[in-house]
Amino acid sequence: MTAPSDASFEPVRDTLGRPLRNLRLSVTDRCNLRCSYCMPEPDYVWLPRSELLTFEELARVVRIFSSLGVDRVRLTGGEPLLRQELPELVRRVAAGPGLRDLALTTNGVLLEALARPLREAGLTRVTVSLDTLRPDRFQALTRRDEHARVLAGIAAVRELGWPGLKLDTVVLRGRNDDELLSLLAFAKEQGAELRFIEYMDVGGATRWRREDVVSRAEMLERISAEHGAVEPLHEEGLPGGVRGRAPAERFRLSDGTTFGIIASTTAPFCRTCDRSRVTADGTWFLCLYARAGLNLRQALRGGASDETIAQLVRLGWKGRTDRGAEQRLALQHREPLADVAELREDPRLEMHTRGG
Repeated sequence: MTAPSDASFEPVRDTLGRPLRNLRLSVTDRCNLRCSYCMPEPDYVWLPRSELLTFEELARVVRIFSSLGVDRVRLTGGEPLLRQELPELVRRVAAGPGLRDLALTTNGVLLEALARPLREAGLTRVTVSLDTLRPDRFQALTRRDEHARVLAGIAAVRELGWPGLKLDTVVLRGRNDDELLSLLAFAKEQGAELRFIEYMDVGGATRWRREDVVSRAEMLERISAEHGAVEPLHEEGLPGGVRGRAPAERFRLSDGTTFGIIASTTAPFCRTCDRSRVTADGTWFLCLYARAGLNLRQALRGGASDETIAQLVRLGWKGRTDRGAEQRLALQHREPLADVAELREDPRLEMHTRGG
């Protein structure tokens, strides 16, 4: 990956001055787990395989977005490791100009065998979802008996000496919120940084309830009760107490352990959000909570030039006003974003389709 020059890669900015810097690129809508907070229903409507973007099209999308200022790309799903020959896609994307960071979020089930090929292909960092350290609880949460394979995937990353490993935990009241401290200890042992994520009412979270959310404030209270004062961290170059554009607020314990909390439900970061998402079939969403997106696949396959597609993206971002999480927070009666019938009608509303 080559570092972009500030002059040629000045990012496009939206109506609130937020730069177009981060792209979450879904490579498949399929998943090999059925996590209760993301895919609680017994069956799903899948995107037609013929509509999924090819590796050439996905790499082209990244190249176009990079020309508009995007320098951080995260490959997502569904479960991205289900996409055949994924290291080849990583190689193509990593070879493009302008990227500072090429990351991947995975549930870890297939990671053990793919960790080395992915790193050798040019992947910068890996984030693994891990909601529990208990195999029985993992099976209850995911409806699959794959806990040992997830731990093996994490171990494979550690054994490669691959820096930047993160572990993501969605915290659910009464389901895994008694493991905050043990998960922090595990992450430290693995040389990883843990990020706790508030349970969000987005995508396929059809059974979301406000009372199931463990808030950022409550998490910090529980952690500080055990570890003492928790020190807020800040991005380099920013004064203390001022958060950057990353979704996680970062903290440090007295023993040096760092961790993050993504508090989209109770403390949204919309005003600094620089992320957009492209689904595996080429639909571009400006916000995780957006109800509609722009069909880039039609332009990609219709003979449009890179500059024509870039102009579509440029205009779309310049007109962006989205503050989805803030608007959800303001609701007096807050329910799931979409019901089952809506999700079946438009599977692009699913979290596993637009790559959370």
